[in-house]
Amino acid sequence: MSKTIDILIDNMEKIIIGKRSVIEHLLVALFSDGHVLIEDVPGVGKTQLVATLARSVNGAFNRVQFTPDVMPSDIMGFSMFNPGTREFEYREGAAMCNFLLADEINRTSPKTQSSLLEIMEEFQVTVDGKTYKLPRPFMVLATQNPIESFGTYPLPEAQMDRFFLKLSIGYPDKNEEKMIIDRFGSENPLDNLEPVTTTQELMELKEQVKKVRVEECLKDYIINIISATRNDKNVVLGCSPRGSLNLYKASKAWAFIMGRGYVLPDDIQKMAVPVLAHRIIISQEAKMNNYNSSKVIADILQNTKVPVV
Repeated sequence: MSKTIDILIDNMEKIIIGKRSVIEHLLVALFSDGHVLIEDVPGVGKTQLVATLARSVNGAFNRVQFTPDVMPSDIMGFSMFNPGTREFEYREGAAMCNFLLADEINRTSPKTQSSLLEIMEEFQVTVDGKTYKLPRPFMVLATQNPIESFGTYPLPEAQMDRFFLKLSIGYPDKNEEKMIIDRFGSENPLDNLEPVTTTQELMELKEQVKKVRVEECLKDYIINIISATRNDKNVVLGCSPRGSLNLYKASKAWAFIMGRGYVLPDDIQKMAVPVLAHRIIISQEAKMNNYNSSKVIADILQNTKVPVV
């Protein structure tokens, strides 16, 4: 593992207790120019996770609490007439940052949800015919509550497919929860967290990730997994080519974080569920048989021949 990555993870663990794997997955998405959907119950540290990452790399962080009255202009910005210059000037929206936290994204209207599509795919916003590039690195981290559905607008398939990974933080164990009480009981340690790297250094690490080697047989392995999602009896909508490309990128990033310059089948298997599970739609019959998307992907991995590298 790169020394910088090790230091970054250790710094984040000062705030995020017992969730090293979640932090590593977050960095996989960051190094792959990807966005993350965090689906979990309130109070497990979703906002703290994003704020800790931004603080650790000295990046600009904006948080938007998505509600039905949030407008696309709140995210993308708007043009305002300046009486002094007699010209329209662009006023930045929340997206002009390095890390945008879209809190409870499924509570805002489909119109506002769709305003994120250009941002997430093109890393730019277009207002009144003019295009404005976003700072780099740029990452959308959206959260939603998996339990409560009243007053929500489920994300359409096109929006779900834009998210590189879907993660769940989960509850801490008893020892970790006691550490949280001790550490956060009197003050928020995030207030005193110091940056340990820069956004510029992150961009340099991203360039190194691109150099990670992937053998041809492993590319075929990825394609076979994706193809299996389109032909599985439990799946009514399989993965698009974006799924295969993102699994390829995620495997390279995971190998890099693990300290290797080459991908192994284990890297592909490790990334398959968080990259692919939210991209497929399973049949009602499968749901009645207690299947879920993650189990379908796990079964596909079990039944797909692993190449010998």
